[in-house]
Amino acid sequence: MLSKKKPSTEDGAESTLATTYSTRYFGERVPKYTMPRKGMEAEAAYRLITDELNLEGNPPLNLASFVTTWMEPEAERLIAQNNHRNFIDREEYPQTGVIHDRVVNMLARLFNAPEESESIGTSTIGSSEAIMLGLLAHKWSWRLRREAQGKPTDKPNLVMGTNTHIVWDKFARYFDVEPRLIPMTPDRYTISPEEVAALVDENTIAVGAVVGTTFTGEADPIKDINDMLEELCQKNGWDIPIHVDGASGGFCAPFLQPDFEWDFRLSRVRSINVSGHKFGLVYPGVGWLIFREKSDLPEDLVFSVNYLGGEEHTYTLNFSKAATMVLAQYYNFIRLGFDGYKRIMEGCMENALYLSRLMEKHHRGNMLVMSDKLFMPVLAVRSIDPSFSVYDLSANLRETGWIVPAYTLPPNAEDVHVLRVVVKENFSRDMADMLVADMRKSYKYVRNIEQKNIPRGKNRSQPTPC
Repeated sequence: MLSKKKPSTEDGAESTLATTYSTRYFGERVPKYTMPRKGMEAEAAYRLITDELNLEGNPPLNLASFVTTWMEPEAERLIAQNNHRNFIDREEYPQTGVIHDRVVNMLARLFNAPEESESIGTSTIGSSEAIMLGLLAHKWSWRLRREAQGKPTDKPNLVMGTNTHIVWDKFARYFDVEPRLIPMTPDRYTISPEEVAALVDENTIAVGAVVGTTFTGEADPIKDINDMLEELCQKNGWDIPIHVDGASGGFCAPFLQPDFEWDFRLSRVRSINVSGHKFGLVYPGVGWLIFREKSDLPEDLVFSVNYLGGEEHTYTLNFSKAATMVLAQYYNFIRLGFDGYKRIMEGCMENALYLSRLMEKHHRGNMLVMSDKLFMPVLAVRSIDPSFSVYDLSANLRETGWIVPAYTLPPNAEDVHVLRVVVKENFSRDMADMLVADMRKSYKYVRNIEQKNIPRGKNRSQPTPC
């Protein structure tokens, strides 16, 4: 006689005849605020989280972010196989440290560090940490110089444009440095050497310059600023360094703008940060900080620890972190080489120019691409039709899957409202055609809504640029 006993469900066990979605876990509330007393099957936990993430944006259609959303399968396999490696533990994983140092040297040479220089650098979680560390080194160096001269050190300042990333403001507040901000204008979104000269003095720890601004993808005139600072040094003895924020454009300029002088070819450029997880073509999160000379990093900022089995030297805000993205960066460098990166960057730029021409063709009279000559594959587009809002256009594009941010430019250009498109490696010509077609549909819809003065359900607040 067959047993009528039901399959046991103790400790989360389910009948082997049930599919994952027919188990009890999908008929109960998902744990949100308190750790559940009992666990669940691995497949059920995986499915519950994966289904929630399906509500998020589609990464290939995320044109808001500079961050890499695609890597080769071999790179993904390398990452998966090394997730257990703690980067900081060089005693246990010495070859990871060797590979890290190779990448630092490759970047120093890519950024034209003099052959005779002893460059130094470190990986970081991203460019925000790298900028913090670079500026902290310059503050320390400034203070040491002032102390050696018997001068006060209580009023450090940092000169930068309002086109810098928010982390620059964070640094000034966190580390008690006066920010001296150069405002933008309605028709200029970079800083000038004249404006820098008007703000620097003997208490300036550094001048911040940007290669590839978050807002428009443009570059500050770094050579002109460098030459001006050299003249001031000769005249007043002010030894003011430049820190270049190359988070977005540092991996583009060497391949797309080789004649543009922004790096260690310039004497005042003493440190550069770049984001490996942007146009460095690596998943989040890895950034890099490179100093022109070892002497640009004060020794007092480097810590030694010996509790990992050997003496380690560290100059980071974070301690433990995964080694995977450092390895992925090295993979890209040896996999692609200079020519491979150049080919990818040129492909991105060609697709950006193609998209620009499409927009000019189909949106003439209502939207304007803001730069006649792109510095990097980033398009900033402003509305010249007062009958619609770029925020509503951005929201309507989101309904079709595209993520295209809308925002105002920095002070004093707040009246300029723009859309921005970042053209990455996996953005094809076909995607450009589809985007412009959807933009045309969205534009017609939004303009009709605006003209009829019909209230929209979307929030018109301005998101912070990625």
